Amino acid sequence: MNKADALTDTLQQALLEHPDGALCVAYSGGPDSTALLHALAALPEAGARGLRALHVDHGLHADSPQWAEHCLRVCRELDVRCEVLRVEVEIDSGLGTEGAARHARYTALAAQLGDGERLLLGHHAGDQVETVLLKLLRGAGPEGLGGMRALRPCGRGLLWRPLLGLSREQLSHYVERHRLRCIQDPSNTDSRLARNYLRHDILPRLAQHWPQAAVSIQHSARLSRDAADALQAQWLTALDTLRDPLTDSLDAAAWQALSPGLREPLLDYWLHSRGHPAPTARQRAQIELQLNASAERMPCISWTGTELHIWRGRLWAHSPLPDFDPGWESPWLGAPLPLPDGGLLTLTNSATALPQPLTVRLRQGGERIKPAGDAHTRGLRDLFQLAAIPPWQRPAYPLLYAGNELIAVADRWINEQGKALFEAIGGYPHWSSAHRQLTQTPAG
Repeated sequence: MNKADALTDTLQQALLEHPDGALCVAYSGGPDSTALLHALAALPEAGARGLRALHVDHGLHADSPQWAEHCLRVCRELDVRCEVLRVEVEIDSGLGTEGAARHARYTALAAQLGDGERLLLGHHAGDQVETVLLKLLRGAGPEGLGGMRALRPCGRGLLWRPLLGLSREQLSHYVERHRLRCIQDPSNTDSRLARNYLRHDILPRLAQHWPQAAVSIQHSARLSRDAADALQAQWLTALDTLRDPLTDSLDAAAWQALSPGLREPLLDYWLHSRGHPAPTARQRAQIELQLNASAERMPCISWTGTELHIWRGRLWAHSPLPDFDPGWESPWLGAPLPLPDGGLLTLTNSATALPQPLTVRLRQGGERIKPAGDAHTRGLRDLFQLAAIPPWQRPAYPLLYAGNELIAVADRWINEQGKALFEAIGGYPHWSSAHRQLTQTPAG
């Protein structure tokens, strides 16, 4: 394969081997993603699969608005749809600037993918070598030392790296041959960042003494990937047993009983499938330590974008709930009502309206309701416990009052008065929340 045709030939073969799913390029405007996007835009088979681009504006550099405009302009010239996603990078998250930006970027990109859509990245063999070395320095096992997977779940779609077999030089040659305009982000030469330090300082020194270093590292990565894949067959089988399909929680004791070679990749896969980053080694140790805590403590281990709870003998993961005023309340006549947790309260029949306003509040403690068909008035705390609703979700439940009487708890419990009211108008409350999980007591 000569340099001139390497990129195009690689993409044509990749599309032939993976014929399903719409295509979306993570387009930074740098040389690698520019070469990827340009080559795909020239392939009719890519256009037939709805090729589009997403550019993430991290807002970390004064020129980032100009970079976003550059990407939009290039996409217009290529006749490719492009959307700019502006994100806020949590510099103080503990991940460092590089890690925090990566987390913000992947979170934003994953949220944009449709069902089965493939997010293509321009990562190449050089990036793979750097990744393996970084993983080694962080104490990774076979999964990490296997480097970046060519294909993995991402949001509702898949993250796809079709260029891992190509070198940085092959992509650079494509850019030069087609005279492509690219963004030169100065952060890519900042050796204070770990990956740049490896790229510009360490790898050139290694190559002086071991010219075959990059090839050998890639070979070791392939062996590690083979080992990780062999283990994957075991932990995927275990995941089917540990995971409750209704709540998407894991059996904590059974997970802890697995060997470390199965336990760590299983946890990472489960978290990634829920849109969360994997924990650090220190956070993993904390999870295992807290598994031995008393049931009353309900431990929570947190890292950027993730809270992992240990509750009722199971592991639960979710994004942190936004801060909100527990004293919040609002009148409601049935129109869509934004709620403090970021959710929405609506009526199942949008064409109806309440004859008089109800008051929507949040839980203060001590509330009681007699659900329709129930012989007893019950405390809300008891109802939550009986329904196995996780404690971290309970504060966000909208409570509906007629005067001073609690007539409905979101769309979960309604008393006789509420039932009569909603039957009369032909619509019932419906609570949509990004943080709500199905919560029935897991089988077993």
